[in-house]
Amino acid sequence: MVWPMAAVVLGFAGLAVLGVLAVRVFLEVRRLARQVAETSARINTAAEELERAATRLPPPR
Repeated sequence: MVWPMAAVVLGFAGLAVLGVLAVRVFLEVRRLARQVAETSARINTAAEELERAATRLPPPR
């Protein structure tokens, strides 16, 4: 009777560990998504500034 109870306890502990790791992965993915969105906005701003600067240049000779 001890071995089946130990197996159930270990199985539950394993599922608890997997649940904690899943939450950590979810939080890191959200953080990464925010960083990607912020970086994308910065790149778009830089591209717009570059385009504005390029339109002010005189045409090549």
